[in-house]
Amino acid sequence: MKIILTTLNSRYTHSSIGLRYIYANLKELQDSADILEFSINDALQTVAEKILIHMPDVIGIGTYIWNVSEVAELIHIIKKISPKTIIILGGPEVSYTPFRVNLDDADFIIQGEGEISFYQLCKNLSNQNSKIIKPNTPNLKELKLPYEFYTDDDIKNRYIYVEISRGCPFECEFCLSSMDEKVRAFDLDNILTEFDKLWDRGARAFKFVDRTFNINIKSANRILDFFLKKEPPYFVHFEVIPDHFPDSIKEKIKQFPHAALQLEIGIQTLNLEIANNISRDLKLDKIKQNISFLENDTEAHIHLDLIVGLPGESLESFGENLDELVSLSSCEIQIGILKKLSGTSINRHDIEHGMVYSNIPPYDILKNNQLSFVDIQIMKRFARFWDLTYNSGNFKNSAKLIWQDGSVYENFYKFGMWIYEQTDSTYKISLQRLGELLFIYLTEVKHIDTQYVADAMLEDMMKLKGRAVPSYLKPHAKNFVQSSKNGTSGFNKRQN
Repeated sequence: MKIILTTLNSRYTHSSIGLRYIYANLKELQDSADILEFSINDALQTVAEKILIHMPDVIGIGTYIWNVSEVAELIHIIKKISPKTIIILGGPEVSYTPFRVNLDDADFIIQGEGEISFYQLCKNLSNQNSKIIKPNTPNLKELKLPYEFYTDDDIKNRYIYVEISRGCPFECEFCLSSMDEKVRAFDLDNILTEFDKLWDRGARAFKFVDRTFNINIKSANRILDFFLKKEPPYFVHFEVIPDHFPDSIKEKIKQFPHAALQLEIGIQTLNLEIANNISRDLKLDKIKQNISFLENDTEAHIHLDLIVGLPGESLESFGENLDELVSLSSCEIQIGILKKLSGTSINRHDIEHGMVYSNIPPYDILKNNQLSFVDIQIMKRFARFWDLTYNSGNFKNSAKLIWQDGSVYENFYKFGMWIYEQTDSTYKISLQRLGELLFIYLTEVKHIDTQYVADAMLEDMMKLKGRAVPSYLKPHAKNFVQSSKNGTSGFNKRQN
């Protein structure tokens, strides 16, 4: 029996740890199985061709929020060409109801973690009467680990996804991890042995998929020690909870060199009433202390998350959240739109708060009692322009001029409305065009001194050696260059 394990990653630089877990635990079937990875940008008929050229008896497909539409089309193509090929779906989009894939063409779906279920299904296909295979939770300490099945090409060109645990102890209603009963851990000695092998093969970019990396302090310390003993450069990404940074963790985080450590922190809201609505426990004092520590005492790159559209939260409340976070840190703040994922309990608010969501991926909110459809659309554009200007780092100094006279949210909201009037788009805006629009807005709409704005923008743009001065800044560049020769940029000189 020939088995192909496949998925469509969101981009080429990503890799699927899920497929490698399935492959690692196929036992005697492994010799007749292959992993084929694609991206959602690949032509689906070409993907089908590359899969079917192997003449598989079984195709297992990982189905996720970013690829569910493409997977549905891929199934359609494969079944038209090779109707007898058995298609097995797994992943979050088919693990909970309502299912997000039309199951008419798929032969089986595996709910939950698939390492045991996929092997057992392949062994007993002829005797399987049920189309839906219920979850079969594996003992993590008995699973065969997948890391040897990252290829040399993966290590050279892709992020290597790893984990030391599964599950989450919290019950945030918008998150799939809240469905897990508890946190389960792998054997850490075995994990570290595998990490050493990856390192020896040249792996230097490790992304941990654990939902709460710092929940187990002993394990977190051992992982941090593992990397601190290595020679930079390397890159490690963790998702952490914001209120759990004991001194032992802090001391280790402080030792990581610049650009080596990235911490993703799900804030979502700082409004205690809204947090209570979605069963999210907020320890605000601890959160603020830890963000301040990470901002001022470490070289870690911090990524904070906020969500628009939570049940009961107004734009005013969201704006207060954003203002507070910007006052605490200069780090990246990712603004997301609430999604209604299958299996989550966020749906319990639908009637009370008038929550209306799209049934099409990514299942984002369309309106509720607090926010109209137009409000949501404006905030989607707000989030996009925030990424382009603030999060990108291209306008580190000059973006802050947008709100120098007051609220971050209120001022950036006005900027977002203005820039959309000029572009009628949030995509395909070149860096040159974006910079020019920012310059015009700051000088002609905000009426900030032209040379002052130019100095700030030149400070931002000329960090990269060899970058040409944009045409709209050339008339002001001479004064900036002269100031720089005196030992400081014009912008910083004015600031002083």
